[in-house]
Amino acid sequence: MATEGGGKEMNEIKTQFTTREGLYKLLPHSEYSRPNRVPFNSQGSNPVRVSFVNLNDQSGNGDRLCFNVGRELYFYIYKGVRKAADLSKPIDKRIYKGTQPTCHDFNHLTATAESVSLLVGFSAGQVQLIDPIKKETSKLFNEERLIDKSRVTCVKWVPGSESLFLVAHSSGNMYLYNVEHACGTTAPHYQLLKQGESFAVHTCKSKSTRNPLLKWTVGEGALNEFAFSPDGKFLACVSQDGFLRVFNFDSVELHGTMKSYFGGLLCVCWSPDGKYVVTGGEDDLVTVWSFGDCRVIARGHGHKSWVSVVAFDPYTTSVEESDPMELSGSDEDFQDLLHFGRDRANSTQSRLSKRNSTESRPVSVTYRFGSVGQDTQLCLWDLTEDILFPHQPLSRARTHTNVMNATSPPAGSTGNSVTTPGNSAPPPLPRSNSLPHSAVSSTGSKGSIADGAIASGVSKFATLSLHDRKDRHHEKDHKRNHSMGHISSKSSDKLNLVTKTKTDPAKTLGTPLCPRMEDVPLLEPLICKKIAHERLTVLIFLEDCIVTACQEGFICTWGRPGKVPAAPFSCSQEGRARGALQDQD
Repeated sequence: MATEGGGKEMNEIKTQFTTREGLYKLLPHSEYSRPNRVPFNSQGSNPVRVSFVNLNDQSGNGDRLCFNVGRELYFYIYKGVRKAADLSKPIDKRIYKGTQPTCHDFNHLTATAESVSLLVGFSAGQVQLIDPIKKETSKLFNEERLIDKSRVTCVKWVPGSESLFLVAHSSGNMYLYNVEHACGTTAPHYQLLKQGESFAVHTCKSKSTRNPLLKWTVGEGALNEFAFSPDGKFLACVSQDGFLRVFNFDSVELHGTMKSYFGGLLCVCWSPDGKYVVTGGEDDLVTVWSFGDCRVIARGHGHKSWVSVVAFDPYTTSVEESDPMELSGSDEDFQDLLHFGRDRANSTQSRLSKRNSTESRPVSVTYRFGSVGQDTQLCLWDLTEDILFPHQPLSRARTHTNVMNATSPPAGSTGNSVTTPGNSAPPPLPRSNSLPHSAVSSTGSKGSIADGAIASGVSKFATLSLHDRKDRHHEKDHKRNHSMGHISSKSSDKLNLVTKTKTDPAKTLGTPLCPRMEDVPLLEPLICKKIAHERLTVLIFLEDCIVTACQEGFICTWGRPGKVPAAPFSCSQEGRARGALQDQD
């Protein structure tokens, strides 16, 4: 609520917020940045990004943190919520000339206390493989920029692989590399492998195997981000043309598509069970897309500017069951049935999956996800039963909020633990935070789903190129006139007047590709808090905290309810000085 002094309270940066689980606190002692803590002048620089890896060492302090600020790249021991950050001792620090780091990714499969593989993408198009523990530079890919001269927008290791990685560029191309192969001294020649609606995949034509193994051309304009499904079988891509495209990665088949309300899509993530994809972008919305039905099932409006990151929280969920056995006895009896560990994680995963079976008992699942944007706000959202299954009656069982176990859960699985009554959590929020809208349209199409008749050449190539995959469980400044402001169902026609891209929005608005605002439920955020002075570029959910980062180069830790040590934390003089400096700016 704004104060009489011109809305000062509205502009105040929040250091804590409350959800149904309890109180989340900003921990000043756990803030990471450049060693001198001076705010970074972010004008014209690439977004600050953060990558985590756990080395599984015996010290119990195996988390490592990598982040880029301008031309600098830092590698630190991450001490979480219980130990203060020591910025004076980075394990590795690199300063680049002529180019800037734009993104990075650790190979979790091969990480040890003695060695870790880190991929770094750059603004000039190169990709570097380094080992920040050994302080070695192993290889440089696209060194002469013969493969692609545009900025690297996203780089990730292929799930389950020790040597394959995928790189996306602002040119709209993606390339599949193998760290064991060279790139060649001449520009690569390509041969068409597969072509479909708005995408084409080529193989590298050469006498000997060389990088890149594959070249993907996806949509129009920059390919802003991609994300692998939890099982590693599907790939979700978001582009500047406003389209989400989901591919079967091995067979190179398009599974389904979705169009933003307007403008480009900037970020994408998968739910922990792979059933839903969430996107964010220049329409200031978060959009929830059903993988199984290939349709939009909800939109969320809370941001006042472009959404830069979306992420699911795999450690928090609400589960309802109508099993009469679980309706008897006390809460303590119920909690006694829940155990920590992967066995119960698999049980919870099974329970999530049962919801699609018509023969199973009613089970209600609430997915939690978050988003951050250029408006400096953090939003948390709950995707509830009445949105996911609007035509099925709600169960009457009690709701238990489960904070899922994070002891190295396999991708796509969830742990299972329960918040204790001692957390003094606030009263439960209403089950649904959706605004009253008409029921979800049932006319959604399945999109282009592979029928299994894959050409033998494609199948053979997929087998050869992905042979080493392990069988494991598996930025431009914001233009204010393009901001949506307040959204209501009546404004959808006005929004359609936004400057048209090559793909005419009028041809997709009102179709299953892009339903009108009044045709799908509109979610309200659980919380929407201003938490930084500059645009936010990072949102990561860890077991005991949430990590955010802004373009000034400050990486912040928010302790989860019940995970913060009993002794209250207070800002250091250095932290207060930094805050005063930011206020002066």
